Amino acid sequence: MNDPYKLLIVDDSKLIRRAISNIFKSQDNFQVVGEAGNGKEALEMLPKLNPDVVTMDINMPVMDGLTALKHIMIKNPKPTVMLSSLTKEGASVTFDALKYGAIDFIPKPSRTNGDSLGEQELNIIKKVNLAAEVEIESVKYIRSVPKDESCKRPDEIECKGLIAMGASEGGYGALLKIIPQIIPDLSAALLVVIYAASQHVDAFASYLDSHSSVKVKRAKDKDPVEGGVCYLCSGEEYVTIHSTGNKYNLQISPSPFAGRRGSINMLMFSVAEAMGMRSAGVILSGSGEDGAEGLGEIVRTGGTAIVQEPKSCLCREMAISAIDSCDVDLVISETKIASEINNFYV
Repeated sequence: MNDPYKLLIVDDSKLIRRAISNIFKSQDNFQVVGEAGNGKEALEMLPKLNPDVVTMDINMPVMDGLTALKHIMIKNPKPTVMLSSLTKEGASVTFDALKYGAIDFIPKPSRTNGDSLGEQELNIIKKVNLAAEVEIESVKYIRSVPKDESCKRPDEIECKGLIAMGASEGGYGALLKIIPQIIPDLSAALLVVIYAASQHVDAFASYLDSHSSVKVKRAKDKDPVEGGVCYLCSGEEYVTIHSTGNKYNLQISPSPFAGRRGSINMLMFSVAEAMGMRSAGVILSGSGEDGAEGLGEIVRTGGTAIVQEPKSCLCREMAISAIDSCDVDLVISETKIASEINNFYV
């Protein structure tokens, strides 16, 4: 039997620390090795305790969670799950935490969250367990420079390539390590499907745009497809490419089967048909098998297939399914994907 994962709990509330500790006491694969009341205490305890995973609050005295997270990722990277009343999906502070290197996020247990306390506790256990299994080499803080609005971007870049990306669970963090590193004059368009509610994709598009050199926008029906633009789409939508001569437009409609995941496959099939050898498909972290067939079609038409290294994924199912299904060109950490894309389409 493997040794249990060592867990460090960081929260300024003794009550919350006790509650989280009690949640994991019943788990044979976890051992709570320490509790810290603020970020400074956590940094002092890390070298001594060497935990496998950390849960981190945000609002704390002495040193807040985001500051502590940046120090951890620079000096002593550890898989960290933000566990705070502030870390809700779609919130800027959540995206900040993921940008700084957090593996995942979850709100603190509360009777006002909608789910029962029992369901919330099971979700905490699941997320912390997944985070503990992420390869430590992929846990790092990627510095991104806020967009310099004084730098004039070309009015329009001819689209000479199409890059389709698909992600679900763990996708926010992966995309935050990829999109901000894309060069602004890329001669290809990036089309990204992430399984998240439309309003959260709206918020993520706005956040990414403000932290990226490349233009990021929420994809809309009939949008012209331009090089140097990243179009974000929700998994609740079916997105295809319509071509007229050498011009391309997006066609977007609600997914007819909301409970079935097929939006990534749909996009990749369309991208393969429209661009052939100048297409690329990228499968990122996520559960299920969506994207495997579409990536295979991109390979069949001569395009390039990239898959995030499964060990760096929060959820490995999509990556493993893609690798098992087709002849993938590259299996690499999400931190290396942007440079490959930039080199393809210079």
